[in-house]
Amino acid sequence: MMTKNELYNLNITPPNAKIYSSVMSRFDSLCKPIGGFGDFEDIIARIGAIQGRVMPDIKHRALIITCADNGVVEEGISQTESAVSSMVATLMGRRKSTVGIMTEKTGIDIMVYDIGLKDDEKIKGIINKKIARGTKNIKKEAAMTEEECLKAVETGILAVKEHKEKYGIIATGEMGIGNTTTSTALLCALTGADPSDITGRGAGLDDERLSKKIRVIKESTERAKKVFNESAFFYLKELGGFDIAMLAGIFIGGAIYGVPIIADGLISVVAALAADRMVPGVKDFVIASHAGKEKGMNNALKELSLKPVIHANMALGEGTGAVMMFPLLDMVYEFYENGLLFSDTEIEAYERLNG
Repeated sequence: MMTKNELYNLNITPPNAKIYSSVMSRFDSLCKPIGGFGDFEDIIARIGAIQGRVMPDIKHRALIITCADNGVVEEGISQTESAVSSMVATLMGRRKSTVGIMTEKTGIDIMVYDIGLKDDEKIKGIINKKIARGTKNIKKEAAMTEEECLKAVETGILAVKEHKEKYGIIATGEMGIGNTTTSTALLCALTGADPSDITGRGAGLDDERLSKKIRVIKESTERAKKVFNESAFFYLKELGGFDIAMLAGIFIGGAIYGVPIIADGLISVVAALAADRMVPGVKDFVIASHAGKEKGMNNALKELSLKPVIHANMALGEGTGAVMMFPLLDMVYEFYENGLLFSDTEIEAYERLNG
């Protein structure tokens, strides 16, 4: 199993800057205004730079969903009980959950991992990599042991390694009741944010339960900070979840193996932040999909210097926002690949001017 030193000593080769420039130059040579596709031009160029291809591959794509339960649910910070995690995971295994139905006709392969559900029954259609039956209650103790956290991170890295030859791009999703609490606590620890400012209502909380959630997050982060260790790995094991730790590994794996990873909502974006803090340079391989409804999203995205393109106030999870990027990318890439060049027309090419 990977050691903490091996994790810290991973070296990331940055995306290819020359290919980025070549992709942008091709966009400029196409018969359209300079920068006409806005942020999508940058995203296609980034994907190309990560893959090392002027004509990047976005047709072979997958969604990896990490499923786990969180001990902090016993504090009453969620509208539903932990049993719902396994219920939804079962639907995912049958491709009948929200994201399964959304992607039925899109050519996106879905891989669902049980990395830490409480239910010990093996679920059909799900990859069983269970480390433990849920994490501990972060208000009272560390969510995971160091060994468990490392194993979850490594599972994510190996998932990318296993699938890198088949898929050019991977989207992320998750399922686990209580994980907006764990991810917000982790975000507060990593950035110093006040829980009162960035805690959202998750799947739906009234004012009383929201106040309780804020209090639990505050007490959890204060407990973790009593131990003088401010490393991202420490906070991940203390406050995160198996789902978040595996997602962090997926982002690290994307950076190691040159696979762009699309982040979904708060949980996966916080996982990306933790990954970048543990292994600097990971953020250059992350594509932001949507702004999300959770308050902490802006904080996490700002820390990663990432800009989402979908602003729809979504809070579904499962990777639903991430997979919505694919049809948008498909349309832009179709023009990038097959659009008329200025040289094929009598139209004078636009020039890229300062400002």
